[in-house]
Amino acid sequence: MSGGSAGEMIAAAAMDLVGARFQLQGRDPRTGLDCVGVILAALAVNGRAPPPVPPYTMRRTQLDPFDRLAAAQGLRDVSGAAEPGDVLVFRTGPAQWHAAIATAGDHVVHAHAALRRVVSSPVPPEWTIVRHWRVPS
Repeated sequence: MSGGSAGEMIAAAAMDLVGARFQLQGRDPRTGLDCVGVILAALAVNGRAPPPVPPYTMRRTQLDPFDRLAAAQGLRDVSGAAEPGDVLVFRTGPAQWHAAIATAGDHVVHAHAALRRVVSSPVPPEWTIVRHWRVPS
C-alpha cells in the first residue's frame, strides 16, 4: 500500500480484513482474528511488528496492559472526533472491552464474536469510548 496518511493506510488495511473469520486470540487473517488481532494486523501495514500481547480474556477489569501495548506501538492518546485509522477501545458492557479501527464517519472495523467474522459497521450508540489512540503522522 502506498500513498495517503498513516491513518488512511491503517483504515484501508482494516477494511481489507472485513470478512476474515473470528477467532479468540487470533492473530492471522487467514485463520482468524479477534479485536486485538484486527488492530495488530491493520497496524502492520505501517511497519509495526506485532509485539507480544499480554494474556487477556473476553472480560477484564483493567486496561493497563493494553495502554502499555499502545505505547509500545507508538500510538498517542487523542481526543475529539475519530479519524480514519484511529484505534478505539470501547466499554461494551460491565468489564467488557472491545477494540476497533475507525474508518469513516461513525464506522469502525472490528471482530464481531456473535457474527464470527470481521465487520465494518456504525458504532453502536450504547458503546462508550474509553481509549482513543492515533498513529503519529
